Amino acid sequence: MTRLLKSFLSGKSGATAVEYGLLAALISVGLIAGASTFGNSLNNTFMTVSNSMQQTP
Repeated sequence: MTRLLKSFLSGKSGATAVEYGLLAALISVGLIAGASTFGNSLNNTFMTVSNSMQQTP
């Protein structure tokens, strides 16, 4: 098992796989942050609309 891991890490394909993994993780963090910001903005918009509707007779 350790021999397989060493050969994976020493080869170029192992380094490429690690780079792709890091890139995927970075993209995921960006998407999650963007979705969170968009969700908060959307929530604020709906709260504003809701409050406006409650104030009108």
